[in-house]
Formats: sequence, C-alpha cells, structure tokens
Amino acid sequence: MKAVHQSNMSGKLDGFKSISTNTKTNRFCISMHNSKKKDQICTKCYSHKMLDTYRKNMEPALQRNSDLLSSRNLDDTEVPLIMEAFYRFNAHGELINMQHLVNLVKIVEHNPHCTFALWTKRKNYIKELFSVRPKPANLILIYSNPKISNILKEPPLHFDKTFNNVLEHENVSEQNCTGQKCKNCLLCYKHNGVDTIVEMVKKY
Repeated sequence: MKAVHQSNMSGKLDGFKSISTNTKTNRFCISMHNSKKKDQICTKCYSHKMLDTYRKNMEPALQRNSDLLSSRNLDDTEVPLIMEAFYRFNAHGELINMQHLVNLVKIVEHNPHCTFALWTKRKNYIKELFSVRPKPANLILIYSNPKISNILKEPPLHFDKTFNNVLEHENVSEQNCTGQKCKNCLLCYKHNGVDTIVEMVKKY
C-alpha cells in the first residue's frame, strides 16, 4: 500500500505541509510552460526551475503522488489524517485529471477540522465535479489566473478567490500578496471577503 507523500514546505510557505505532484510529467504543465507566450505565468514556473536544480531530489516522491492520485480512488486506509489547521494543495504541480481532484476532495472530507486551499487553472474539472456534488465547506478553491498583468476580479464558477500576477510596477496598490510568509497572512486560507489576490511576478 502506497502512502500519499506530504511535503514540509520552506521559504514563503514555511510552516505549511502540502500534497503536491510532479510538474515535470504533467502534460498540462509541460504545455503551458513551453508555450513561449510572454504573458503566461507558467513560462516563468518556479516549480520547473526548482525540480531541475536544488529540489531535484523531490521529484521521485512527487511522481509517486502523481501516479497514486491520478490512477484510482484512494482506499479509506490510504487517506491521510492531517493534523494541521491550514493545508496547501498543489504547491508543485497541477490537477492531472478528474480522478486526482476526486482524491483530493476525499482527503478534504476526511479532515473536516482542517481548511484546505487548492490552486488550479483547470476550471473545467472544478465545474464538472461541483456541478453534481456540493463543495466541502473546508475547501477553498483559488483560480490561478494564467495571464500576467490581467487581474481577474470575478472568480469562476465554484471558485472562492482568484490569484493574479502583475509586473513589479503595475497595480502596486492592489498587490496584497507582498512577500511575507503565508502563515503570517493566511489571506488565501480563510473565507474573509477578500476574493482577489495580487502578487508581483517573482524573478527566479
């Protein structure tokens, strides 16, 4: 029996744990990363850069998650007990398929004491699943806007928030993801009336 791998995060996400997958084998991620479109945030992907360099040793564990979460329903005994109050999905990677999303929702429902935040660009999967079943109250869906310098203020159907990237000099007054550690902010992890997150494009 395989266990879902949980990563201990560092840097901006210090103090968080995450369930992530392998960006480098996700066909959606590869396509977006290689698009060569200058206005696409995926062309500047931090995960690809990290997994190619100083986080290369993470890739086998992330690939195990990719294989496990996208291939079949998790058995009840495989669903992890999460001890944290706030939790991150997709610190690396993106939804692979509907099965992946179904398994993440199963983890959410198994841990009603924890608030989970899921970042995704794949709103087709979100729409398909939550059009036929309710979204758990302890799941915050954040639409990861793929387009730089194009703030999306209205979250897509079933999403709670949007996450947007702008250039350093743009929309400075609206930049509310300002580089502090996420555990000291939690803007993305709470139902707090703030549904538009804006961050400056990072340089890696």
